[in-house]
Amino acid sequence: MNDREIFIHPQAIVETSLIGEGTRVWPFTHVLKGARLGKNCNVGEQCYIESDVIVGDDVVIKNGVSLWEGVRIEDRVFLGPGCVFTNDLVPRSKLFKPRASTLVREGASIGANATILCGLEIGVYALVAAGAVVTRNVPDFALVVGNPARLRGFVCRCGNHLDFNSQPEALCDCGSRYFKEKNNAVYLMSEACVEKNK
Repeated sequence: MNDREIFIHPQAIVETSLIGEGTRVWPFTHVLKGARLGKNCNVGEQCYIESDVIVGDDVVIKNGVSLWEGVRIEDRVFLGPGCVFTNDLVPRSKLFKPRASTLVREGASIGANATILCGLEIGVYALVAAGAVVTRNVPDFALVVGNPARLRGFVCRCGNHLDFNSQPEALCDCGSRYFKEKNNAVYLMSEACVEKNK
């Protein structure tokens, strides 16, 4: 298999044709018709992806993850083993209501066995710790931990902890620089790889 070929394991059920080049789907995974998978994704074993799910490019979905109708995953997201998404705030058997959409923004990582309630947004390059239960939106670059998930700090695009030391700016070990506003909104000011290429 070359990098451009789509690989679907013989023991996977894939009903959609909307799959980008280089994407791999592993055994016992079921992808329904209408789901969209981007380029160079890796979908682990025993995953379930419903119709009306959109997955961006370069996404890693580890084993045992289910993505329900209305979930949107942007580019370069990591979904850890067994993390859980919901799509109904008040579930009832045989009572079908409009589904709430959930958005996981570019580069975010969801740890193993974390639970994401529906209708939320996980920010750009945010990090949800393993086992966390997310009940509200997660800011860009935020690290959230616990049940319910609480803000415990901020992380760089590379994953390193950012230490603001009561200052509005932080410099990551990788060389990237960040700015934090008083409302805890964090912005990338300069990225190390961009600076090195100048």
